[in-house]
Amino acid sequence: MSESDLYTALVTSLPSSERLFVAKQPPLSRLRLNKRLSTLSREDAQTLTLVERLLSWSEYDMADDIGTVIARTKTALRDIGQPTLRTIIEERMELRTAVAALRMRNRGDTAPTGNWGYGRWTQHIAGNWTDPTFRLDASMPWLRQTQALMDRKDPLELERHLLEVTFRQLQRHAARHQFDFEAVVIYVLKWNIFDRWAQSNSEAAARRFADLSLDALRDFPDLILEGEAQ
Repeated sequence: MSESDLYTALVTSLPSSERLFVAKQPPLSRLRLNKRLSTLSREDAQTLTLVERLLSWSEYDMADDIGTVIARTKTALRDIGQPTLRTIIEERMELRTAVAALRMRNRGDTAPTGNWGYGRWTQHIAGNWTDPTFRLDASMPWLRQTQALMDRKDPLELERHLLEVTFRQLQRHAARHQFDFEAVVIYVLKWNIFDRWAQSNSEAAARRFADLSLDALRDFPDLILEGEAQ
């Protein structure tokens, strides 16, 4: 079977995603999903694992600092050849950086300096620290609602909102990939979002929110990281 035929067969074997937050559970179990994914080549399976682990908070040591997280991201990006997957990772890390900035400002911190986040917006955010959305309304229109939900101290709705944002990011990329390896990775990342939401409840979301420590690493909020691999 050619590589193209393999991807076509794999993608068509996966059940269509139900609407996020409506479904009671993902459209298939992780065990069944892994069985379908067993047809991937060793190289592709390694890349999928790398992406999932990079986006999973459980893979990090809480003693690590932001510099370690950034270095790990950059190393992974060097090992991932697919431009779309690289973009997905960069978008997610920039999203986390912006939300981390909101948390830092909410607790009264001054504008950060040095190696405090990831991506192209770090200096822009620091330079527009007092603006409600860091003057990023055009690039990150979801920030205003994020701030409002933080102000309301509503961790479950905050988690829902940020999972919706990450899901929409994946949907945008999925529109350009139907029967290729990128489509498979996007499906798995979407599956992880479904699984995260299926396990969410008010108490768990509040606990995750409260458990975030004030050290540098945890300024990347885990409530938007664990939409990925468990």
